[in-house]
Amino acid sequence: MSKIVRLILSPEAEEVYEYIVKTAPNSKIERSILNAFNKKKELIKANIHYGDPISKRLIPEEYKRKYGVTNLFRVELPNYWRMLYTLSDGESQVEIIAFVLDMIDHKEYNKKFGYKN
Repeated sequence: MSKIVRLILSPEAEEVYEYIVKTAPNSKIERSILNAFNKKKELIKANIHYGDPISKRLIPEEYKRKYGVTNLFRVELPNYWRMLYTLSDGESQVEIIAFVLDMIDHKEYNKKFGYKN
């Protein structure tokens, strides 16, 4: 029996998602990010390890503190945006949660991971 995969957005990711949904009708960039996000969401549901795994030592402290993150995956979105998610067991034995922590642009991504521009 295969497990059900639920994709949930953190409050931070939810805020960005709502902004992108609101601005997409009038912005080609936001529209492309939204379309990509919706496609990637389905790819993650089909294969939870779809994203690029990020080394445990590189997981930002903020994610560890706030959400107890022990694994992290990165998915590339258009315009150098990134979606970051972690996996955890759901409330039942037949469920896996793909928890989207952030949808951020390249500059914010570099800042979060301590990369220099």
